[in-house]
Amino acid sequence: MQFIIVGIGGQGILFTSRVLGHIALKKGQKVVGSEVHGMSQRGGSVISHYKIGEYNSPLVQKGEADILLAFDQMEGLRNYDFLRQGGSAVVNVHDPEHFENEGLKAFFKERKISLHRMKGYEILKEHMKGNFLFLNVLILGAMCGADLGGVSLDEVKEAVSELAPSRFVEANLKVLDLGYQAIKG
Repeated sequence: MQFIIVGIGGQGILFTSRVLGHIALKKGQKVVGSEVHGMSQRGGSVISHYKIGEYNSPLVQKGEADILLAFDQMEGLRNYDFLRQGGSAVVNVHDPEHFENEGLKAFFKERKISLHRMKGYEILKEHMKGNFLFLNVLILGAMCGADLGGVSLDEVKEAVSELAPSRFVEANLKVLDLGYQAIKG
């Protein structure tokens, strides 16, 4: 399984990779990954290449990713070409009009890409008083709701409970459920 996880600095992309890695290692699977941090400390692009299975190189080649997790829709737009034929994307959408682009629609249709959009910022404003620090676990919950990544919601909950600072565990678990319901529900 090959993942591309994208967003901007401060959105929790590296924590998301740690959660997925934690789950895979508990299952006895091999994990390799690499992060590219542009100007991440100043809100710049961050991309995590992440693989579970018998891979030697940590970098995902364009056209080979099984899953794209996009914490920012613009970073998603820049990186859809990483997805393989029949791949899937979970995208935090703040402006749905971008997805009305005919060229983008044709790209998804031609490549049979499954797109799961959610209004993450709106969900967090409504349920978490606008605390966007939980966007990463919201996306993980949505990934589970879409039945992607080969991990269950319970596995993600367990990993988040073990890896997150104790004062944030309860809120993270709430947000995981919100992301799951946003896609599944």
